[in-house]
Amino acid sequence: MNPPEQLGGFSFLYGSTISTYTKSLVVLPQHSIMKKNITIVGGGIAGLTTAIALNKAGFSTTIFEAAPEVKAVGAGLALAANAMKAFQKIGIAEDVIAEGRILPAFLLLDQQGKQLAKTNSEALSKKYGVDNFTIHRADLHRVLLSKLDPNTVHSNKRIVDIVTQGEKTVLTFQDGSTHDAEILVAADGIHSPVRKKLLPSSKERYAGYTCWRAIIDNTKLQITESSETWGSKGRFGIVPLAHNKIYWFACINAKAQDEKMKAYRVADLMEHFKAFHAPIPQILQETKDEHLLWNDINDLQPIHQLAFGNIVLIGDAGHATTPNMGQGACQAIEDAIVLADELSKTNDVAAAFKAFENRRIQRVHRIVNTSWTFGKIAHIENPWLISARNFLFRHIPASINEKQVQVVYEVDF
Repeated sequence: MNPPEQLGGFSFLYGSTISTYTKSLVVLPQHSIMKKNITIVGGGIAGLTTAIALNKAGFSTTIFEAAPEVKAVGAGLALAANAMKAFQKIGIAEDVIAEGRILPAFLLLDQQGKQLAKTNSEALSKKYGVDNFTIHRADLHRVLLSKLDPNTVHSNKRIVDIVTQGEKTVLTFQDGSTHDAEILVAADGIHSPVRKKLLPSSKERYAGYTCWRAIIDNTKLQITESSETWGSKGRFGIVPLAHNKIYWFACINAKAQDEKMKAYRVADLMEHFKAFHAPIPQILQETKDEHLLWNDINDLQPIHQLAFGNIVLIGDAGHATTPNMGQGACQAIEDAIVLADELSKTNDVAAAFKAFENRRIQRVHRIVNTSWTFGKIAHIENPWLISARNFLFRHIPASINEKQVQVVYEVDF
């Protein structure tokens, strides 16, 4: 899957409270369609959320996960209001919220710690609902799994081939077993074997920067606001989590799969970010080498087809994005709701999948392309351009910020 933790977001992508979710649950529509079992490949956030949404709509599902165990890979995660609205739609928002933390503000800072922008989450929350919500990826995964029948989730099932035979798709797994899928939802990540079989020309793109992340204890630091710092040597994000933990990430411009960067340890990061403002040095001092996760940042070059008859691509399999807007997981969660909605409207699976594509393709392309651009802006190294960028961010009109919020947070469900 794409490195997958949300690195954070910009000042106009945060804000909210729990109040919206005390309202009554909106139930997905029911339709007298055939109740064929829906096969989902991929047991990440996209696959699990989709199974929950489909089960709520009356469909049975079977999940196949490639890893030996269905569990989260990664560190912290930030979820925006659009994702939390989706969780509300399927009745699990309160359970998710109980495992995470709603933060009061998001700060965008320069290398000296001077403010470039600030989001007052409490003010935005009145309009958009729970936002700036952070959770350990493992905790979210556990909540999602708890909503599914464990007998419908199968691990250690890595796909090595798919073949369409009439109206079914035959999946062949690495262990030699096969499965006939009448309806197939591919939620198998940025490296999706299903997508590569359907669209062999689809390409993953290296964003130009590599990333380290870790979760550490917050007892000494007592940080309460999420922030992202942009400097000449990279950027550093800080995200408080529940249970007195902090998730942090650090990104540096580098060539793809750089052996030097791959070998970096905490001491190397401390040296690299030594000129950054407090508490960044202190956070690194509290981090042990064994806490570090490292990977390059990649996305999927936008593709223009998600529906292929009785097969559909969702989540990172269809529209993996760089994490700069905090929308990777959010868009996967949106996919789940829209897919269940479309399948509930018609007996024609192919038509439902095409309708899903029509509702999603423009939105996910916008997210992918905007996030890519934001990453380039954040990783400027030229001092003159940095000064110009920082000046502009300090003077962005509130109306532009509001428009960005509206584009991301207003959903069609």
